Amino acid sequence: MASAAAAEPQNPISRYSNVAATFHWLTALFVVFQIWLGFSLGEDGPPAEPAFSWHKTIGALILLLTFARLTYRLTNPPPPFPDDLPKWERVAAVWNHRLFYLLLIGLPVGGYLAVSAFSQGKPTPLVGGIMLPTIPGIPKEYGEIFGGLHGAAAWALIVLLVVHAGAALKHRFIDKSPASGRMPGLALPGEETVVGQG
Repeated sequence: MASAAAAEPQNPISRYSNVAATFHWLTALFVVFQIWLGFSLGEDGPPAEPAFSWHKTIGALILLLTFARLTYRLTNPPPPFPDDLPKWERVAAVWNHRLFYLLLIGLPVGGYLAVSAFSQGKPTPLVGGIMLPTIPGIPKEYGEIFGGLHGAAAWALIVLLVVHAGAALKHRFIDKSPASGRMPGLALPGEETVVGQG
């Protein structure tokens, strides 16, 4: 009886739900592609089509996906941190996620404002021939300002991605912490995970 009890996993890790994990990996895929696309546009002269249409389209998809993900997260709290995770890492993780949401909303909005300023009220094309209405009345010179803020925010997002990925790798391979098991597929060998709410 004692050996059977010892064989049972103790304190299984509560992980993100499959819905939350799908949101996470879809967002990561779109963001990485969008960063590559953004760098491929170049800085000399107006962006070339159709790459720019793809950039605007992916940006719109990221914005919609982020709102859907945020709505799900607010109604489905994330799983708790492992008990042995230091407080400073918990605080860092929480603020990392908050800044992610801020940038994932702010970047597409900033890009949309820049496009609106340069388009001067004319619709802008997306992939598939979809014409996205722009905001009329924004002075054209504001396009440079919004574009500069958009670029700065993109670099901030890249820094957050590096920190986020670095923390995940640290938990998985250096600390061998149960924290890595909160995201499906990243649990340590021998660890058991249970699906949480978030």
